Amino acid sequence: MMTDLKSLYDNLIRYEIELWSAIDAALRAECDLQLTWFEILRFLADHGGNRVQDIAAEFAITVGGTSKVVDRIEAAGYCARRANPDDRRSSLVELTAAGQQALDRAEVVFDRELEQRIGAVLDNQTIHTVVAALSALRAAGRARDTDGKST
Repeated sequence: MMTDLKSLYDNLIRYEIELWSAIDAALRAECDLQLTWFEILRFLADHGGNRVQDIAAEFAITVGGTSKVVDRIEAAGYCARRANPDDRRSSLVELTAAGQQALDRAEVVFDRELEQRIGAVLDNQTIHTVVAALSALRAAGRARDTDGKST
């Protein structure tokens, strides 16, 4: 059983790295946009008006690292901070019109890459099964970490 778990781990991690690298390369070449920025723009488009802390929590990265990335995205004109009406100590990050345009262009490349690298290989039922399995693993991991049982 442990060999199967190690094989799953190895394949999952390596595929994630290969997929990330391939999509990042395509986005950089065709849209001059790195995948990290694209992911944050996607999040902002779906969940506008979030604090940097909310973005960091979504992607399970540090607030400091997220703030630096948001600074760069804001400097490029793709997002903007505005005062948080509920908390004067924080600001809310929103997608700008230029950010939406960059996202629209990049989503074409992103969707194409996903179709070529996943959709053309796996049928819909398999995709559904993998999504369900990964969602269950993520939920269990988060629950375990929340319970303080992570070591």
